[in-house]
Parts: sequence; structure tokens; C-alpha cells
Amino acid sequence: MRNIKLIVEYDGTKFNGWQKQPDKLNIQGEIEKAISEITGEDIELIGSGRTDAGVHSLGQTANFKTNSNIPIEKFAIAINSRLKKSIVIKSAEEVEENFHSRYSVKSKTYRYIINNSEQGTAIYRNLEVHVPMKLDVSLMKEAIKYFEGEHDFKAFKASGTSSKSSVRTIYKGEIRREGERIIIELTGNGFLYNMVRIIVGTLVDVGLGKIKPEDIKSIIEEEKRENAGKTFPAHGLYLLKVEY
Repeated sequence: MRNIKLIVEYDGTKFNGWQKQPDKLNIQGEIEKAISEITGEDIELIGSGRTDAGVHSLGQTANFKTNSNIPIEKFAIAINSRLKKSIVIKSAEEVEENFHSRYSVKSKTYRYIINNSEQGTAIYRNLEVHVPMKLDVSLMKEAIKYFEGEHDFKAFKASGTSSKSSVRTIYKGEIRREGERIIIELTGNGFLYNMVRIIVGTLVDVGLGKIKPEDIKSIIEEEKRENAGKTFPAHGLYLLKVEY
């Protein structure tokens, strides 16, 4: 039995998220179907975690077990030939039998893209979120550092989150401006449901001058969802990479 690890890129615009669901278009199900067609086996694809409807990926990681003798260098090409153009297997490699895409994760990095121009964009409208009001990136850079370290992120999770504990560690938070775009990146040991999108909403409030950078500390400590910013839309969010 071989264990195959995939790196998957996708445009999540028309999908109902990663996770397999009956009667709803999803990424996991589409890839499983493609692999089953080329191997003739029932395949269970394990992802590093779920992404919501509309969220994109540049580096989702997944693995599956197979008895197929297809050469490893042909796997990505073969799977891609059966997939929609909005999903691409970037690479396939054979890994140890005990590798598990979800349980072996050491860290994940998410990216959020804000278009901070006055008029926004037609072409990239599903790939970034338009904020027409001018954002102060220097204040946002100051604010993001308060998220680094181990904290209880109760104020930054959506209601209905199933996780028992809301304690997570953010290893690194970075913000940069690239022309009219603001790029926000967060690397952590795990993220709660909607946590990145709520952090982004809070950072935008800082950029608009609604809250001060140093207020982030008390928002985290008070653990009240209503003190944090709004949940920003899914289509600006990317799973950038997963480290093992």
C-alpha cells in the first residue's frame, strides 16, 4: 500500500468548501472522484483541514492510500486530466505510511488579500476583498504583533465552533502593501472557525482608526466576540502553505 501526498491549488469561488458533502460541489469529492477514475479504487482523501465556501488555496495538503502502480511522477498529470480547471494538483510524492495530512501538521499559513484602491477590480473580484477607504498600514503592522504568541482566541471565533479549546499559538503575523493591495499573512499551529477572517476585520478597524493597535491586547484578554471586528468575506482568504 502506497501513501501519496498531494499539494493542491484551487479557486474556491464556485465550491461549497473543501469538505465532502452530499449534493454540494466540494473540492475533496472532486479530487477523490478523479483519483478513483484513474486507480479503479475507492479513495479516501485526507486534507490538512477544511476550508469554507469561497476560500482559496495555494498549498492545501492532502494524502491518500493506494495499491496503484502508477509512477509517482505521472500521478499529478493523471489526476489533473480529470479535474475541473479550478483545481490543480501542483505536486504528488510518495511518503511514509504513517504520514497523515491532518494529524502531522506543525503549522499553517493563511494569506488575506485586500484591494485598497478607490474603485476596486472587476477581474479579481472573487480573489480579493475591496475596501475603498484608505487604510493606515503602519498602524495595522503595529496591531498584528499583538496576535503573536499563545492566546485564548475566544473573541476571534465564530459561534458554532466545535473546538473544545480556543487556545492557539500564532508564530508570525505580517502585513505588507503591494501597490493597491494589502497582504496579511498569519502562521500558527492551528486556527479556529473564521478566526483569520475576524482577525482581518479587526485589523481593518485599526487601519480605519476605529480602534488603536494597543487595544488588541485587551480585546484578546476580555474574550468577547463583540469587541473584535466583523468577519471579513471568505473570497479574500487563501490557505498558503502547510508545514510538517
